This record gives sequence, structure tokens and C-alpha cells, in this order.
Amino acid sequence: MADLHRGDISSHPDASEMRDRYARVLGGRDVALVDGPVFLLGLYCAASPWILHYTASQPALVTHNLIVGTAIGLLALGFTRAPERMYGLSWAMCAMGIWMITAPWIVGSRPDTGVIVNNIVIGALALILGLVCAGTAAKSTPRP
Repeated sequence: MADLHRGDISSHPDASEMRDRYARVLGGRDVALVDGPVFLLGLYCAASPWILHYTASQPALVTHNLIVGTAIGLLALGFTRAPERMYGLSWAMCAMGIWMITAPWIVGSRPDTGVIVNNIVIGALALILGLVCAGTAAKSTPRP
């Protein structure tokens, strides 16, 4: 049976290369802390019409929240898959947050208070997480 190396891998010949690769892929510890909440926000946004039961009263907002939630979720997956390329789109998530705040009055017809509060909370969270992503991108961008 092969002699397995257990414990500290600092003596492994590829340890420094693996460490550099992990640092390059993750871009820092704060990247992983933002992607999960962004994905969960997109998932909730897409499912919120059925969670809050406003499918019958606001059919336009049902479709709207489904599309915007899917877009936020796809941005989160992009942030996870290729952070160095996708964090430039964090400003788009800020714009989607602002749009979610104003959408009940633009897309919906006479929305009730629950729909308005739901979209304002989702929009505010998207705006805050988008700003965090933009800050992460600005911090991780090398300066000449």
C-alpha cells in the first residue's frame, strides 16, 4: 500500500502553485461571502409571487419578478464561475435593485401594500449587495 502523506501539505511539491490558483479563483475571502446571498435573493425574487400569493391580483408583477429574479440568480452564478470578469456587472445588479423598488408602480396596476413592501425589500437588498459586489471588484482590481 502506498505511503499516504497526512496532515500538513506544505511539503507537497505543488503546494505553492495550488495556493496561488485558489487565491486567483476566489479573488479573496469576501467574494464567496457575497455570491450566496445574491443567489438566494434572486431565488426568492423569482418565487416571491407564489410565496406571498399575489399571482391572481398582479399577473404582470408575477412575470416581472420571475424574470428579474432569474436574472439576479444568473448574475450570482456568473459571480461564482468567473468573478474577475463578472464583478464589472455588479452595477447592473444595483440598477436592478432600483428597478425593483419602482416596479410595483410602473409594472403593476394598483399594487397592494404587501407587494410594494416585498419589492422594496428585494430592491434594497439587491442594491446593497450590488454595491458590495462593486466594492469587491474595485478592491480586487489591480492599480497601475
